[in-house]
Order: sequence, then C-alpha cells, then structure tokens
Amino acid sequence: MSSRLSQILNRFRRDQRGTAFVEMALIAPLMLLLSAGVFEFGNLIHKKLLMEAGLDDGARFAARCNSALYTSAGLTIDCADVAANIAVFGNAAGTGNPRVAGWAKANVTITIAASGSCHDAVVAGVTQYRSTTSQVCIVRAAGTYAYAGVGMLSLLGIGTITLNDFHEERFTRF
Repeated sequence: MSSRLSQILNRFRRDQRGTAFVEMALIAPLMLLLSAGVFEFGNLIHKKLLMEAGLDDGARFAARCNSALYTSAGLTIDCADVAANIAVFGNAAGTGNPRVAGWAKANVTITIAASGSCHDAVVAGVTQYRSTTSQVCIVRAAGTYAYAGVGMLSLLGIGTITLNDFHEERFTRF
C-alpha cells in the first residue's frame, strides 16, 4: 500500500499539467477581493465627486441669486430652496432623479449671508478680502450623504459611511 501511495505522489510531483490550476486556485480569491475593493472605493469616490459638484453649483447659484430683484418685478423666489434643488437634482425645479441615488434636499443646507458669515474686507490696514465694499459675505452650501456601498463594506464589517462636504462662495448677487 505504501509503495502504491509513493508511486502516486511521485507521479503527482513530476506531472506539471495541474500547476496552473493550483496557482489559479490560490491567487483567484485574492484577486477577486482586491478587484471588489477597488470597485467599491471607486464607487465611493464617484458619489463624493457628484455630491461636490452639486454643492458647488448650488452655492454658485445662491451667491448670485437676488430675491429683491425678483420681488420688485412682482415675482417670488426662495434662493436657498432653488439652490438646494440645483445641488441635489441639477435643476431649479427640483424634478427628476437626484445626482446621487438616495440624496435628498433634506441633506443639503444652503446658508446665504447669515450673521457671522460677513467679514471685514480690511482689518487693521491689512486687506483680508479684495472687495469694493467694506464687508464680504459668504454663501455656504453643505451636504451629507449616507453611503451604504455595494456590498464590499458589509463583508468587511463596515457599516454606512457618511460623506460630508461643503462649498463656499462670495455673496455677490447680480
């Protein structure tokens, strides 16, 4: 019996036909795990960039929106609400699909020239902000998004990741 076992082991050791299969069986799980991790990370970064672009657009609109101009023309506009629509949906009406699936207006805060957001352009003779006015006010668009992932995070025991971002613009109006 031992001689038969010895023959089988010797033949197995000399035979090269199954080496590629064995190597593949050892490497494939690691490669699949790495590929899934790269895909998950790429998806997270993509959602973060979409969120950043939305907040940039919303803050840019809010910084230039002049509700007084609309009111004097007999129209009404809520600049912060429209800016939030632009941030989340990419349009002023707030219709269609959000830029990031699952992102809602409730996750976006637009602050237009709030108290404490205005700063002196010149402090003690030093120019802090280049401006033709004595004060420069800031518009801030901030947002959060709960990223649940596509499955790789749960395999690693990582729960939901909250993405946070903001964008600030000078309050310029038009």
